[in-house]
Order: sequence, then structure tokens, then C-alpha cells
Amino acid sequence: MIRTPLCDLLGIEYPVLQGGMAWIADGKLAAAVSEGGGLGIIAAGNAPADYVRQEIRTAKALTKKPFGVNVMLMSPFAGEVAQVIAEEQVAVVTTGAGNPSQYMAMWKEAGVKVIPVVASVAMAKLMTRLGASALIAEGGESGGHVGELTTMVLVPQVCDATTLPVIAAGGIADGRGVAAAFMLGACGVQMGTRFLSAVECSIHPDYKEKILKAKDLCTMVTGKRLGHPVRSLRTPFARNYAKAEYGGVDDETLEAMGAGALRRAVEDGSMEDGCFLSGQIAALVKKEEPAAEIVRDVIEGAEPLLKGAMKWVR
Repeated sequence: MIRTPLCDLLGIEYPVLQGGMAWIADGKLAAAVSEGGGLGIIAAGNAPADYVRQEIRTAKALTKKPFGVNVMLMSPFAGEVAQVIAEEQVAVVTTGAGNPSQYMAMWKEAGVKVIPVVASVAMAKLMTRLGASALIAEGGESGGHVGELTTMVLVPQVCDATTLPVIAAGGIADGRGVAAAFMLGACGVQMGTRFLSAVECSIHPDYKEKILKAKDLCTMVTGKRLGHPVRSLRTPFARNYAKAEYGGVDDETLEAMGAGALRRAVEDGSMEDGCFLSGQIAALVKKEEPAAEIVRDVIEGAEPLLKGAMKWVR
């Protein structure tokens, strides 16, 4: 069985993290992934601190194994959520959409391991200097907020720029993706879209069905004009937003169009008003299955590929 330094660092069986997907990754899903041997992550998103605390306590009631919380640093509640994470002594915090430096001392004092998501070498170097425990190098193939570089390009550069364990994210959904990530220098992977198909994932049935029926060109990126590009499924909402984005609509109207769109997709399954976050890898997600099986499947799928990686060399 594949075991890397990341397993020892985080106290997990398999080097697999579940991505922090806003309004999707709740305490139930995070606990299921952790029970399956990976590291489940609760997504704070734009939710208030009380919501996050409740989800943390839900996870604690369902598992005694380590789990984490993802903080979206653009959230107006980021500071309050950061404090809750320290108070609840969550094992791990991952961060996105910003620089977590103002909270790192508090988290580390509380014994929380800090693993920022980075989309550039410069951010990887900064987080290394500030004392992060590990880094998640996330390529633009991922769902949600995305950077410019692809996973294939970003991961080896981040591995070269830091001595910290590197977790690859973006475009990973099976053993082939895990094996590729390890060959690039990562010692773990983070998957988001693959866990949308988990039995314990409580998204609207129409959202889950759309993921399971996805094809190779199923996603698109919107929001670049506002400086916060987001990858999602090609729904009527996404297409209408793209038309508005490049059709002369002012920034304030665009912001209003996007407000609450993800939550509407998750709770209502609305194709007209909801933003269905998804990575490009959705076409490889074929069936609904328990989160624990997903964790095991990707690791067991990677093992023979890594063992036979040199068979082509003469």
C-alpha cells in the first residue's frame, strides 16, 4: 500500500485529501473521507462562523480521525472562522483565495497544521518561509476558483521551490492521476470533483446526475473580468453569465448575478440560476459510491502503475 511522509504528518492511512468545496463539503462528507483513511475537509466558504463550528462538531461526532477545515480568505467571515478553527483545535486547516499569514501564528499555537493552496511558485515560497506544514499545488483544471497554470506544469515547479510536502490538486480522479502526481514529485493528492459522486455528498440529485453524465468538454471558466475566475459545468447559468461578462454589463451587476449561485446549485439543482462547480476531470466520474471506496480505489489504482512506471525504459 502506498504510504508517504504526508500520511505520517497528518495521521492518515492514505495520502488523499478531499477538497474543500463551499456549501458541499460538510461535516458528514469530511467524516466519511476521514473514516475511509483519507483527510476529509469541511468547507467554510462564505458561511458564518456558527455554521462552521456546527459542521466541525458534526464531524467530531462521526469520526475520531483527523479532519480539516478549508478557509476561503475572501469571505467576510474569514477572521471569525479562523478563530473557531483554533478554538475547536481542528487537526488541519487549508486555505484558498488569499494569503493566510495573519492567522498562521494563531493556528500553529493551537496545534493546527496549516496547508495553504497555492497556484504559483511565488506563493509557494512565501508560505514555506512563513512556516506552513505542507502545500497544495492546485492547477487550473480544478473546479471553483482557478489559477493560470495547469497541474502538470505547476506541481513540479512547486516541488522544486520548497522542502515541504506537496499535495497535487486539479484534474485528479483515479489511480492514473494519483500516479502522475507522484511522478511529478507530489507525495499526496487532493480531489474535489471525484467526491461529488460520494454517497455521503449531499448535493442536489440533479447536480450529482450532471456530474455523472459529464463529457470531456463539460466545463467552462467565467469571472476572469472580475479577477476571480471560476470553473463550472456548462449550464444555462454559466453561459448567460459569460455573455453578460463580455457584453458590457457593469461589475456590480455581474457580482449580483454570481451571488449565491453555488448554493442554489447545491440546494435546488437549478440550471438557470445555479453555478455547478466542477473540475475538468468530471468525465471520469462514472458512478456514485461511498467516500471510503473512492479513497481506496484511487490508491489501489495507482499502485500497479507506479510499480510498472519504468517498464518502458530499455
